Amino acid sequence: DSDVEENDPAERDVTDRLYGGGGEHRLQQELLLGVGGVRAVRAFCRLTGHAEPEVFHTNEGHAGFLGLERIRELVGSQELTFDQALQAARAGTVFTTHTPVPAGIDRFPRELIAQYFGGDNGEPGVPVEEILALGAEDYEGGDPTVFNMAVMGLRLGQRANGVSLLHGEVSRGMFAGLWPGFDVDEVPIGSITNGVHAPTWVAREMRDLLAAQVGAEQAQEDPGWQSAGNIPPADLWATKRVLRERLVADVRRRLRDSWEQRGASDAELGWVDEVLDPDVLTIGFARRVPSYKRLTLMLRDPKRLKALLLHPDRPVQLVIAGKSHPADDGGKKLIQQLVHFADDPEVRHRIVFLPDYDIGMARLLYPGCDVWLNNPLRPLEACGTSGMKAALNGGLNLSILDGWWDEWYDGENGWAIPTAD
Repeated sequence: DSDVEENDPAERDVTDRLYGGGGEHRLQQELLLGVGGVRAVRAFCRLTGHAEPEVFHTNEGHAGFLGLERIRELVGSQELTFDQALQAARAGTVFTTHTPVPAGIDRFPRELIAQYFGGDNGEPGVPVEEILALGAEDYEGGDPTVFNMAVMGLRLGQRANGVSLLHGEVSRGMFAGLWPGFDVDEVPIGSITNGVHAPTWVAREMRDLLAAQVGAEQAQEDPGWQSAGNIPPADLWATKRVLRERLVADVRRRLRDSWEQRGASDAELGWVDEVLDPDVLTIGFARRVPSYKRLTLMLRDPKRLKALLLHPDRPVQLVIAGKSHPADDGGKKLIQQLVHFADDPEVRHRIVFLPDYDIGMARLLYPGCDVWLNNPLRPLEACGTSGMKAALNGGLNLSILDGWWDEWYDGENGWAIPTAD
C-alpha cells in the first residue's frame, strides 16, 4: 500500500484502486509490486536474519519486473554483463501463466516502458533496448508496438506452467511463437493444477464428521479426506442440512440489508423471511462476472428455469453471488439481468443474487450448497477453484469440462455439462 504519509500525493495514488486505472497507472502498480517487492523481501531478510531466497515465483506477469530488479542487482553487485545477469536471474525464476485469453494479459506501449527504464531512469549496464526485447512480441502474429508482460515472464523464467492440465495445453499453443521450430506439444510450458487451502474452506461440522469417523488425529493427517467415503450417508445428509439452514439464515439477513439499501421499508420486506428453504436442493454459483463465465446462461429459457424453481414435488433453489471488474460494463449488465429476474415476486423465494461477494459470505455459501454450478466457455476457465471448495464440503459439481473439472470429473463426483451451444 503506497498510501502512507511519507509519500508524495502522486505516489500515494498508485495503489488507490484494484487492477489500476489502465495504462501508466497500471504500469506503476506493477513496478511497485515487482521492483518494490524484491526490495521489500531483501529488507525483510536483513531485518530478520532470514536467508536470501534462491527462487522467485512470478504469478502471472503482474510482478514480472522483479526479474529486471534482480538483473539490476547482479549487474551492480557482481559486475556481471546483462546477458550473464539474465541467465543467473532466470535460473532462479518460475513463471505461472493464469489466463487462456490474450486479452487478459497486460500489454503496455513500448514507448511507456522506454520512458520508465531508459533515459534518466536508466541503470548502468541494463540497456533499455535489452529490456524492451524481453517483452517484445517479435513472433508471427505479434504486435511490434507493445511490451507483453507474460512474454517477459516466460523469457525470464527457467520453468513455466499453466494452472490445470487443459490450461497447460492451451498455453503451449498460445505462446508457441516464442519457441519457433518446436512442435506445439513440446513447447516447454507444463502445468500445476491450482488447489485450495482445505482448513480455510472446510466447515467445522464437516471436519467434526470426519473426525467422528476416523478419529481426530487421523482427520488432521488426512488432508485428502481419503476416509470420507466411509461416513454414513444419513450422517452426511444431516450435516448438510445444518449447513444449508445456516446459509438460508445468512441469505435472508443479507437480502434484507440489500433491499433496505435499495430503499425498501421493513413493512415491504415480510416476504424475505420465506426466502429459500433448508430442505430444498440448493445450487450455488459464485465468482467474478466476466462474460466468458456466462452468469446469465441460466436465463436463456426463463420459463424452464421457473418450472425448475417452482416444481411442486422437486423444487430447486439458486444462490448466486459475484462482482464485476469496476471497468467491466458488460459484467455489470449481466448482473442487472440476473437481479431483474430474481426480483420477480413469483420466484424471488427460490433464487437470490447476493451483492458484495467476499470471503465471509463464501465461508457459508460453499458448505451450504448441495450442487455447484459452473458453465464457462471452454477452454477459457484456466482452472477455477470454487467447485473445489464445494466438493470439500460434500457438494457435487455440475460443470463444463473446463479447467480443473476437465481432469477431476470421474463420473461419480458430479456431472459434466456438454460444451455444445
